Amino acid sequence: MLFVVDVGNTNITFGVYKEETLLTTFRMMSKAMHTSDEYGLQIIGLLGANGISVDDIDGCIVVSVVPNVMHSLTGAIIKYVKVNPMIVGAGLKTGIKIVTENPKEIGPDRIVDAVGAYEKYGGPVFVLDFGTATTYDLITAKGEFVAGITAPGIRISAKALWEDTAKLPEIEIKKPKSILAQETISSMQAGLVYGQIGQTEYIINKVKEESGLSDMKVVATGGLGRIISEETDMIQVYDSSLTLEGLRIIYNKNKK
Repeated sequence: MLFVVDVGNTNITFGVYKEETLLTTFRMMSKAMHTSDEYGLQIIGLLGANGISVDDIDGCIVVSVVPNVMHSLTGAIIKYVKVNPMIVGAGLKTGIKIVTENPKEIGPDRIVDAVGAYEKYGGPVFVLDFGTATTYDLITAKGEFVAGITAPGIRISAKALWEDTAKLPEIEIKKPKSILAQETISSMQAGLVYGQIGQTEYIINKVKEESGLSDMKVVATGGLGRIISEETDMIQVYDSSLTLEGLRIIYNKNKK
């Protein structure tokens, strides 16, 4: 079995694959710092709760945008899962050619999403990841990563509202019944959700216009991506496990 790990700014998402089948996923917060032993015990416990024995795991791959957790996390995987993790970075085969002005600036998580989308859905494909940041990445039919757009994520925008204004409360991020809000909470929800939908549709249209790739498939992922994808017909696919799929594909391209 393959153990895949996606270290994001908010959560660490874990998955276990048996060949091409995703058996289970689970998460823990990435902002809470842990020792390697704490990570190890939590990982073993969560694997066991999902019916997975560490003895069945024979490979691991990790992608991370949070460098300061990597020493403890990789130590935990080596000690408790008993495999040496493959780390997504320079030198790995991905099948994606980065042709942006400075390829080293492209985050490994975005490359993994690009691999997952291109391998599963073909190109040209426009990959939207609604995470802590909202990212939009364009991959051509030849598998070239040609452009990327980065915007504040919905949670970042929401946090700015309630932390930087004296009277606005912390709210649940969801679509309100109507954009015609008549009280504070639904007013904030309308601004956040419909604002993100408007941004998303405008960026998709603008990318199609400037790239000339009017036939590109638009694929979304990320925690809040489902809310947005359900509200616009400009997103063809919502794939919640796209990053984990990308990790599995990259591992298979590089395993000895």
